[in-house]
Amino acid sequence: MSDQETGGIEWGEGDPRVVLVMNIILSSIFATVVIYGLSYLDLAAFTFVNVASLALILSAITYVVTK
Repeated sequence: MSDQETGGIEWGEGDPRVVLVMNIILSSIFATVVIYGLSYLDLAAFTFVNVASLALILSAITYVVTK
């Protein structure tokens, strides 16, 4: 597609700091929901350490996959 067909929009990667912060925030929210669900099923304790650990793992996986 040419620029004329797409309306002249050029897509860039953006500022890496913003992408990193968004990754951490979204991973933390998702980790909170997952750990809450697991604690509801009595499979894991809903603690800060569990949420932070899963958020760190999810952020790392997302970073590796997107690179």
